[in-house]
Amino acid sequence: MTYKVGPKGQVVIPKHLRDEMGIEPGDEVAFWRDGDHLAVRSLRSSRPLKGRFAGRPLAQLLEQERAADRAREG
Repeated sequence: MTYKVGPKGQVVIPKHLRDEMGIEPGDEVAFWRDGDHLAVRSLRSSRPLKGRFAGRPLAQLLEQERAADRAREG
């Protein structure tokens, strides 16, 4: 997919990408050059952590480690 840069240098971030990244109207974003391309990141500081890693192996591993710790302690 390609998009045209407007006369003021503006480009619309596609809706599906805004949704995936949690970018909403009024949010601040940062831009930086990464090699031969441009990157953008939301600067939302209030994005909740709860549920962000649900269903991923990292969260499952942490849950297993905590369960093992609790079993050793009590």
